[in-house]
Amino acid sequence: MIDHIIQSVIDWVNLVGPLGIYVIFTCIAYLENVVPPVPGDVLIVFSGYLVAEGIIDLFPIWILTVMSSVVGFMNMYWIGGKLEVQISGKQSNQRILKFFDYEYMMIAKAWMDKYGQWVIIGNRFLAGTRSVISITAGVFKLKLFNTIICSFISSALWNTLLISLGWVLKENWATIGSYLSTYGIFILVLILILFIVKILIPYLGKKAKK
Repeated sequence: MIDHIIQSVIDWVNLVGPLGIYVIFTCIAYLENVVPPVPGDVLIVFSGYLVAEGIIDLFPIWILTVMSSVVGFMNMYWIGGKLEVQISGKQSNQRILKFFDYEYMMIAKAWMDKYGQWVIIGNRFLAGTRSVISITAGVFKLKLFNTIICSFISSALWNTLLISLGWVLKENWATIGSYLSTYGIFILVLILILFIVKILIPYLGKKAKK
């Protein structure tokens, strides 16, 4: 599925001019935040190859993909905000609290309050969890302005790295795909381990004592 998406984008690039390429990668950078299976990282590396070949220019593709990533992130933040979870009180009509234990939500809120903006800055580097982070930030209503700035910083750093890799690797840009996949799996496993150690185990321990 992912290989098919990548090949389709390459085929489109061969058919459209520079303006069409900018549009395609702008859409990809946005969708990658909203639809996680979209292989945005690999394709951003590909854009670096296109820059190296002189097909497109560096600054336009960088700023377009960064801003699209921020817009995509903030759209998911908005969706999280629409869930209208008010952690300050146990209200039976709160939809989320019908599916999740209130104490667990309080633990998650405390964690997000303590590390929230650092998590936002690191979100682009946390492959496989980006949509979860953006929705969670919206649910717990992290400060809007700070969240936008931190999301921009994160996207700017990550996209600079990916475009630079494509530029350096040139026609071998596709080789980075397997490394990004391995990196994503490693990060996801690491986050799950940290989640179990920091949140789930203490929470289960408290439940067992009751």
